[in-house]
Order: sequence, then structure tokens, then C-alpha cells
Amino acid sequence: MKRTQLVEKIFEKGTFLCVGLDPDSAKMPPALAEKGCEGLLEFNKNIIDATAQYCVAYKPNLAFYEAFGSKGYEVFEETCAYIRNNYPEHMIIADAKRGDIGNTARMYAKALYEGAGVDAVTLAPYMGEDSVKPFLSYEDKWAIVLALTSNASATDFEMVSDSKGVPLFERVIRRSRHWGSPVNMMYVVGATKAEYFDAVRAVAPRHFLLVPGVGAQGGSLEDVCRHGMIDECGLLVNSSRGIIHASQGDDYAEAAAEAARVMAEQMTVLLAEYAK
Repeated sequence: MKRTQLVEKIFEKGTFLCVGLDPDSAKMPPALAEKGCEGLLEFNKNIIDATAQYCVAYKPNLAFYEAFGSKGYEVFEETCAYIRNNYPEHMIIADAKRGDIGNTARMYAKALYEGAGVDAVTLAPYMGEDSVKPFLSYEDKWAIVLALTSNASATDFEMVSDSKGVPLFERVIRRSRHWGSPVNMMYVVGATKAEYFDAVRAVAPRHFLLVPGVGAQGGSLEDVCRHGMIDECGLLVNSSRGIIHASQGDDYAEAAAEAARVMAEQMTVLLAEYAK
């Protein structure tokens, strides 16, 4: 997916919502959970159909599929195919957090871009440029680099400052922004760290940011927009549990649609206010 297409779709629909497809069997209706992988796929399809009008992207997290072994990975691939065949204008982000080098990185890129047909992959940059570059060799595909994540222990490394007072997450962005460009690279910046968005924008003024942590983790959507939005929006805000598990009953799809609708309507207002 080209950046121009993503931006156009955001403003056309008035939303920059990304729905995280992280299905937890323990939170699914029992009748579906009992079906195993078959129920997992049915759940995903119904969630996608219910929320497609309110979002511009889907982000399946591979851990929730790989936990079921090879059949679970098939569900991941079938989920991607379902989105691609039925909602081709939606971005598909594989939340895989790959981070290896050389031939290994190239094979990961091949598996996810060519095999699963996703548009973007989340990547851990700890091993440097070699771990990201293979994902940037595909036209109209995106590498999404972890910068400042929403988890509590992000402080262990990401926010440790060097002798000049520059935190590691800022050094990661400064170094990596030259590996690609704003048309094929994004950064993960957690909504729970909204006070750091100004620092992120100072070093990555035009890159899109994938923002987890709104909703169940307590991040503020308005704070994210106030400090992180640009004229082309520049944000994909992800919500997973807060949408797909808004209800654990048989009305799960309807509840997901309502949760997505509420968030999308908030985004329409915020776009008008901050995308200037």
C-alpha cells in the first residue's frame, strides 16, 4: 500500500483506526472457543465484517496464531486472505516483531510479504540496519520499527539516556530514519508515552506512527493527536482487546462494531482539529 493511498483513505473515512486481531480463546464465546482453529477463523471474519467501515487497517499479532501450531498459522494466512479479498483497501500489518539479520531477515520478509500478503511488518531494530533493510526492498511495503513501546518495562532500555541525555528510543529513530523514508517506514510509539510524542516528532516529523496502548492500556487518544498528528494525519492508532473482546457473549461482533464506531467518531473530530 502506498502512503498516498493510506492518507487518502484516512481522510475519506474520517478514521485512522487499526483493529488488532489478537483473539484470546478465553475471552471468546465458549461455542467458538470449543471449535479451536475453526472457531478462531470464524471469530476473525465476523469481527472484520463488523468493523471494516470504521477502520483503515488490521493488525493480527502472530503470537495468537502460532500458539495453535501450524493450523494456527494457517488461520493467520486465511485471515489475511479474507481481508485482502473482501476489504482490499485496508492495510494489513503483521505484528511479528521480527529482528534477525541476513538471509534470515530476507526469509522472514518473503514469508510475510509474499506468503501471507501483508502490507507491513513490525520489527525490532536491536541488531541494527541489517535486520530492517530486507523488509524495505519490497515496493509499497512498510517496515514498522519499534521505537517507544507502551509496556511498563520499556523503561529498562528504551528510555535509558546516554552521556548527552539522549534516550535510546530517540537514538534508534535518528539512526534508522535514513534506512528508509516516510513512504516505507513507520515507528511504533505507545500511547501510554504521549508526553514523548513531541520528542519523536522532532526527529521523525513526517513518518507515520503506529500507536498501541489506547483503550485497555489507558492511553489518551486526544493526547496522542495533540502531540503526534501532522497534516497527513501520520497516525495509525491500534485498539485490540477494547474492540474485539468488547463482549464475550454471542453479541461479540455487534459489541466490536459499537466500540470501533465510538473510537472512529472521536477520530473524525480529532482529524478536523489537529490535522493542519
